[in-house]
Parts: sequence; structure tokens; C-alpha cells
Amino acid sequence: MSATEQYAVSGLLLRIDRTLCVGFGDCIAEAPEAFALDDEGIAVFTDPEAVGRARLIQAAEACPVDAIIVLDGAGRQVAP
Repeated sequence: MSATEQYAVSGLLLRIDRTLCVGFGDCIAEAPEAFALDDEGIAVFTDPEAVGRARLIQAAEACPVDAIIVLDGAGRQVAP
């Protein structure tokens, strides 16, 4: 698996930096439909399309190590 996982949804590009994630699970608390922890205890995408933009951004902002980054359609960082 790559060090960075990406998912495009609702005009946003979500990135999980697997080297930064330590598995606190705050993203899951904010958007359990969109994220889960894999066998290594690292966040992965499940179904981000099931969650609105605001909750995806909120989930990224909840990450205490900034492992989830959200970019808008122009490539500008929206969160964290």
C-alpha cells in the first residue's frame, strides 16, 4: 500500500498520509461512514461519498496529527 491514500468526492480531494496516522480514530468518531482503521491501525477510506463535505472537513480537522488533508477543486488546502 502507498504512503498516501487519496479519494475524490464532492469537489474535494482527500488525502490520508499513512506515515503520519497513528490510529487515534478521531476521524472515525466524526465520520464513521467514511473512515475505518485497517489491520495496521491506520486510517483508510470506506465510503466518503456517504458523508457530506462539511463532515469530511470536520473529520480532517479532528485528526490530532494532521494525517488527513482536504484540498478543494483548485488544489487549495481546505483542512486542516
